[in-house]
Amino acid sequence: MTSINSFKTHNAYAKSESAKLPVVLGTRKDAPIKLITNFTKSDEYRAQIHKLIPGGAHTYSKGDDQFPLRSPAAIAKGEGAYVIDLDGNKYLDCSCGLSSVNLGHAYKPVINAVVEQLHLGTNFQRPASIERDVAEEFLKQVSSIGHDRIKFAKNGSTVTTAAMKLARGYTKRKYVCRPSNHPFYSYDDWFIGTTPCDYGIPDEIKGLTLTFDSMKPDTLQALVEKYPNQIAAVITEPDSIADACSYTKEEIAAAHLKCGEICRSNGIVLIIDEMLSGYRSGFPGATTVYGHQADMCCWGKSVGNGYSFCALTGKAALMDIGGINEIKDASGDVYPRLFLCSTTHGAETLGLAAALEVIKTYKENDVIGHAHKLVKYVHEGMKSAVKDAKLEGLIEQRANTWVTISIFKGVDDLNLRGTS
Repeated sequence: MTSINSFKTHNAYAKSESAKLPVVLGTRKDAPIKLITNFTKSDEYRAQIHKLIPGGAHTYSKGDDQFPLRSPAAIAKGEGAYVIDLDGNKYLDCSCGLSSVNLGHAYKPVINAVVEQLHLGTNFQRPASIERDVAEEFLKQVSSIGHDRIKFAKNGSTVTTAAMKLARGYTKRKYVCRPSNHPFYSYDDWFIGTTPCDYGIPDEIKGLTLTFDSMKPDTLQALVEKYPNQIAAVITEPDSIADACSYTKEEIAAAHLKCGEICRSNGIVLIIDEMLSGYRSGFPGATTVYGHQADMCCWGKSVGNGYSFCALTGKAALMDIGGINEIKDASGDVYPRLFLCSTTHGAETLGLAAALEVIKTYKENDVIGHAHKLVKYVHEGMKSAVKDAKLEGLIEQRANTWVTISIFKGVDDLNLRGTS
């Protein structure tokens, strides 16, 4: 999904006039088409922002190179399912703030919880008492997969990297594996070094991360045989947007379950990344939906409903190595001190208060069921719109339960974007 899917649909249709034509906001047959032509303040913002912020944004997927020219440069306000740009134009936010705002922008119960906590303070010399509340509540949701420890953080890269460090410490092995068919896990060296954006990462670091195709478990098996007893961890997404572009839900589940079996048979720590699928594929996530026996899970995005909250959960045998108590391995030797992660704002109270209210909302309401119905509705609507516009050869629609995807074919112009 994309927060401005209509930009890409329209611009793909009007490739030759991409810089001139207005944007189509809506295509309902029973409503007039609304054209957006005013991007005056957005154009001013675009002209200035790169002189202030490298890349023009703090998340690359929000950058100018990810969107057509005729699109908002920045968002001024969010209201429920909608966002409003600098020029006052209103859009339906189909990506829900990079999948982080599942309950809607400015959702009042979350705001109220955050404001209440705001008056109590946000950061202290010792842990805030709310840390225990959130830890207990979150761990209840993952108890069925045997997770009894949690570590808070402010971004997904922190917890995926922490998981890799724990896996290496626990297994005393150096290699880690990640799927080559999934786009992103971390901005840290162990991941970025295996992508085209590897500039600045030493070759020695790049060589420690191996890649496989999560939809082809035999490629993981081949690595196990090539590096016997040397692979510490495998990280993967069991309900990936990338996989949904080419495979059925049943095929995805079968392949990832097989990868899990390979890990268990070879003493490899299985890390499930739930940044996108958590609180969207299911409650709490795809791990419980598909029955994956994950040793650790990485959570974030939707859990905070836009507020900064991420977490790593896992089994005590693994997680306690990153603690301060003496822990012994299977042979009775004491593990060396593993400096897991230490962040001043990792347990900042506002994100924790937001997460606590989000969990409460999910427990008391069928958020997952409602969201899946909306995804199906949007998916069918997009298919109908593409058909009506006679663009079937250019735009393909795919979906799983929690995301609908528009695949744009044969579009080479960077201003139009190739895939949504």
